[in-house]
Amino acid sequence: MPGSGAPSFDEAVPSYVDITKASVARVYDAFLGGKDNYKIDREVLRRLQQVAPEAAQLGWDNRAFLIRATRFIASQTGITQYLDCGSGLPTAENTHQVVQRLQPDARVVYVDNDAVVLAHGRALLQENDRTQLVDADIFKPHEVVNNEVVRKYLDFSQPIALYQCGTLHHYCGERSPGDIMQEYVDALPPGSYIAISHFFDPETAEYSPLARKMEEVFLHSPMGSGWFRVRSEIESMLPGLELVEPGLTRCADWWPDGPLLKPMMSVQHCIVGAVGRKR
Repeated sequence: MPGSGAPSFDEAVPSYVDITKASVARVYDAFLGGKDNYKIDREVLRRLQQVAPEAAQLGWDNRAFLIRATRFIASQTGITQYLDCGSGLPTAENTHQVVQRLQPDARVVYVDNDAVVLAHGRALLQENDRTQLVDADIFKPHEVVNNEVVRKYLDFSQPIALYQCGTLHHYCGERSPGDIMQEYVDALPPGSYIAISHFFDPETAEYSPLARKMEEVFLHSPMGSGWFRVRSEIESMLPGLELVEPGLTRCADWWPDGPLLKPMMSVQHCIVGAVGRKR
């Protein structure tokens, strides 16, 4: 994990990077044990670990859910078009790698507006002509779905798989996340799939206090975002969708790769995911 003997990424800071504020993508990278983050990003994780020592598991559960949901959609639905909102920094198993292993001709468009993500992502994708990276605000659906590159590579008359994994809990604008997702759903053709993961307050005596402590740390950290919403709020982000079993559930419980033999960590009760189909 950076900050504990890992090589420092802080030594040479590109001019386009603002390190006065933590970046969602770089903090997530720190959660996953990556090296593309700065001291201010690692500070968010350090503070969170003071109230939840196993906090990095939130990042791992989110990533594992995205990979399993992608494998399901690519292998079971026949969809060959993917729109990944808030792609984050490159990891070992990126969406396009999972998809194209199963559907070699599939097209994947990533959307992000983080300067480091754009720089690293474009370098990674230089030799993949079926995968594109678009600079746009994922919380402005009209801007995303009408983007010239998105429209060039994705056919909106055919089903599309859209992801908002680990993104909407960082939204703090005037619109509700449900309204944002309603606009996305309206723009997609029938037969499309949407995958969402989100920080979660289970509203139980055992785990709700933990969720609210983590939320408090996130909101007062150098990142300034990270809402743990309740079930009804997250369900509103899946408007009119037919949910794939087991529905909206803890990320670790969404079609795991095998039986869960280890006791679940407390933080694993505080992140949920779902995949839904537009009728």
